Amino acid sequence: MIEIIEAKTKKEMKQFIMFPFELYKNDKNWVPPLIFDEWNTFDRKKNPSFEFCDAAFFLALKNGKVVGRIAAIINHKAVETWNDYKTRFGWIAFVDDEEVSKALLEAAEKWGEEKGMKGIHGPLGFTDMDPEGMLVEGFENEPAITSAYNFPYAPKHLEKHGFVKSVDWIQYKFKADQPVPEKLERINKLISQKYKVNTIVPKTKKEVKKYVPGFFDALNASFTNLYGFTKLNEKQIKYYTDAYFGFAKPELLCFLTDDNDKVIGFGILFPSLSEAFKKAKGRLFPFGFVHILKALRNYDKIDLYFNGVIPEWQHKGIHSLYYVEMNKVAIARGVKTAISTGQLESNINAVGIWDNYEKELYFRTRCFIKE
Repeated sequence: MIEIIEAKTKKEMKQFIMFPFELYKNDKNWVPPLIFDEWNTFDRKKNPSFEFCDAAFFLALKNGKVVGRIAAIINHKAVETWNDYKTRFGWIAFVDDEEVSKALLEAAEKWGEEKGMKGIHGPLGFTDMDPEGMLVEGFENEPAITSAYNFPYAPKHLEKHGFVKSVDWIQYKFKADQPVPEKLERINKLISQKYKVNTIVPKTKKEVKKYVPGFFDALNASFTNLYGFTKLNEKQIKYYTDAYFGFAKPELLCFLTDDNDKVIGFGILFPSLSEAFKKAKGRLFPFGFVHILKALRNYDKIDLYFNGVIPEWQHKGIHSLYYVEMNKVAIARGVKTAISTGQLESNINAVGIWDNYEKELYFRTRCFIKE
């Protein structure tokens, strides 16, 4: 008998947050999140997404033991923007028991229907800055700290329960220190001259701070038409600025600007923190922060977090400018491996740049839908 309860108390939310630590404790690839980050994400007072999102957090119990979890979310901005009345489900994890997964999904679906929703899709978070998608290829690989991860049985459960593919995101692994293709060098020189685009790699955190507001303006503009995206407001921008740029490495950031110094494109990379997070085991103290600081100082693997070009500058090829610049930085810094961010497989402009490099498919994650 499966019992579904809504996690409301601090004790229940702790069970919600800590369940993956039990589920994946023997999995060598799983990268545990920082526990305090999870608390902040689900805190209605701290996470500004709750200003336009409703959410409920459900636990599945079997014989009194937690065997699964799911978050049910309604992003009202997304509903209005896309005129798409669907519940989002996210942070889903469960044991290999179809009764458990079925009960969790039905709980999320019912919760949304009671609030006027007419379908359900996910995994999705409150916004695009949260983990999204369910892993369907690449189970043998180590994820980035921002990547989705799950056991191979999870997508099979969803298909069994009537869910079908909505969209896929793909990530590539490639040698970061491979030579810059001569073809791109020639093209980039012509693009820079023709459009008067400046390629900026900051040298200090003070210089980074100068371009952060323009970066978020460009992110909001460039992601507008991507699946389920909603623009970040000022409180969210501050929230994510504190979350990401506090430990950003200036040499791994690239901003493209026009002749008025307006940010029109960006490529944001971070040293891979996956191994450090594994060693931290979800906790900064007493020693977790030491592992993370070491990973930020000495790295030979990088993760691509964000990249984009504002709409009026798209289809001009300028996105190759930050890719080439980051390629050069990787060579100079002795970086060996890079993992691209999740990009919609249908986004030919974003995915096509990798055709110029030797690469291999690393991850494929999927958003499932049930009308």
